[in-house]
Amino acid sequence: MSQLSQAQQQYINTLENTVSRGDVKSQQAAAHRSLASFWKDSVASPILHFQHLSLASELDNTEKSLTFAAHSILGYLPYAHNHLEQEWLANRGKELFDKAFAMNESNDSTIVGLGGTIMYGAKSAEGPMAGIMKVRAVVEKDSTNMFAQYMLGVGGVISGQYDKAAQRFEKVTKAQPDNLEVWFKLAEAYELANMNPQAISTYEKIEQKVSVPEMKTEIQKRIAQLKSAAPGK
Repeated sequence: MSQLSQAQQQYINTLENTVSRGDVKSQQAAAHRSLASFWKDSVASPILHFQHLSLASELDNTEKSLTFAAHSILGYLPYAHNHLEQEWLANRGKELFDKAFAMNESNDSTIVGLGGTIMYGAKSAEGPMAGIMKVRAVVEKDSTNMFAQYMLGVGGVISGQYDKAAQRFEKVTKAQPDNLEVWFKLAEAYELANMNPQAISTYEKIEQKVSVPEMKTEIQKRIAQLKSAAPGK
């Protein structure tokens, strides 16, 4: 790895030796966590970061550790650099959610996360629609589960059902008015659905919520662009 300095390579070698030679699982897990931190903070490599985080969680073999790693992967999937990276990580996340589900089948958050990884391309013996079906089952049982509502919105965007996605994100913004990520998802869904007036209104609300000047400026630019475009249907 030419991008690593000699000191960094030595550090990596030391940790990898701990993993391969360590006879105590807790030592191996700690080494994997250190490697995960290195590949996140020192040299950015999402694949290596999440792989070591996953291996540490599997060594811990607790529901808490497995779901933490799995949800961390799920949260990154929208920002994957390419389809191959996204698919690999989605499958890795699904493996972890599957193991956590085997420990506790009543954890709705795990069921929604499992469905989410399938939406993002993880292979499932039940077929590609299994992701949406798992999440929808949670919503049908508890419509106030905002994580499930959010993931149905994500599924709507992925499948091109932008108006339905917007409806889901709307519900989440009402329940979580300070959740900026969901507000941006809502604005994006409106744009993709060619619902410019609604997108403009949403961006105007976001503008009032953000405090970073640079972000405000970018939002104002986007509002101006949408206002100058042809009105949505």
